[in-house]
Amino acid sequence: MKTTRTQNLLAAALIGVTVFTATIARAADPLPSWNEGKAKQSITAFVEKVTKPGSPDFVPVAERIATFDNDGTLWAEQPLYFQALFVFERIKVLAPQHPEWKDKEPFASLLKGDMKGALAGGERALLEMGMATHGGMTTEQFEKIVSDWIATAKHPVTKRPYTEMVYQPMLELLAYLRANGFKTYIVSGGGIEFMRPWTEKVYGIPPEQVVGSSIKTKFEMRDGKPVLVKLPELNFIDDKAGKPAAIQHHIGRRPITAFGNSDGDLQMLQWTAAGSGPRFCLYVHHDDAKREFAYDRESHIGRLDKGLDEAAAKGWTVVSMKDDWKTIFPAEKK
Repeated sequence: MKTTRTQNLLAAALIGVTVFTATIARAADPLPSWNEGKAKQSITAFVEKVTKPGSPDFVPVAERIATFDNDGTLWAEQPLYFQALFVFERIKVLAPQHPEWKDKEPFASLLKGDMKGALAGGERALLEMGMATHGGMTTEQFEKIVSDWIATAKHPVTKRPYTEMVYQPMLELLAYLRANGFKTYIVSGGGIEFMRPWTEKVYGIPPEQVVGSSIKTKFEMRDGKPVLVKLPELNFIDDKAGKPAAIQHHIGRRPITAFGNSDGDLQMLQWTAAGSGPRFCLYVHHDDAKREFAYDRESHIGRLDKGLDEAAAKGWTVVSMKDDWKTIFPAEKK
């Protein structure tokens, strides 16, 4: 009888220890919004091997550079790029001051409600509209306009603030990498000064670690005060082949890991993968029509065609939003 009681106590204690250990393990999980599987395992395995002292794959902290696309990788990009919606709103506000826009593309299409026609020229058309609406103002004025817009604007489909349309699993990934000595950068086709006012608060990425497309600026004295004024002239398009060039120009180190979601990120991933030593490339695949949007090879926004083929050929990690993510947006976690 005594033996049985002792055995029961031992069994109960063992169960308690097992439950406690499992609880601790769950609490220690750096990527709780990721389902267990190949995608999550590939991330943690890479981080562990490059951060383990004495490992043949060990990478010094100074060389742990991670680059992330923004639209479609860190936050949603459907039904239109969020910056495009911002620019469209600015055009409508400023249209009374520019009667010539009624007959000039891409402004004419937009003012008629033809968003598809307005964006037919791709990134360049968006930048042209941006240049026309932002030119002449100071960088401080532009920062305030962006900050005010991002604080109040809502997504046209979900009606959530745009800053709640960020991906919870990617927020966890950013934090996990930084906790392991990585420096995280945004390298996006979006406007560099459109992103900088809010990326630190939302992603933990400071302005100096944001790389993007830009228009020219010049130094002026206005009312005795030195300012930087935005010009209606294109400076650089940070998309496709422009991304590796921008990384070299702004960062000066080749990343050891890169994250994207479209063919516009392909050259960044290729450039990253071509370096010596351990490398990690990941594509976010939008295949969850129920919780987000489903699109890839035929999409006009965030097309992922050549990238899917390259990922399969090179063994890069492809994340299925449907299968690999427990939650997509922070609101779901709450």
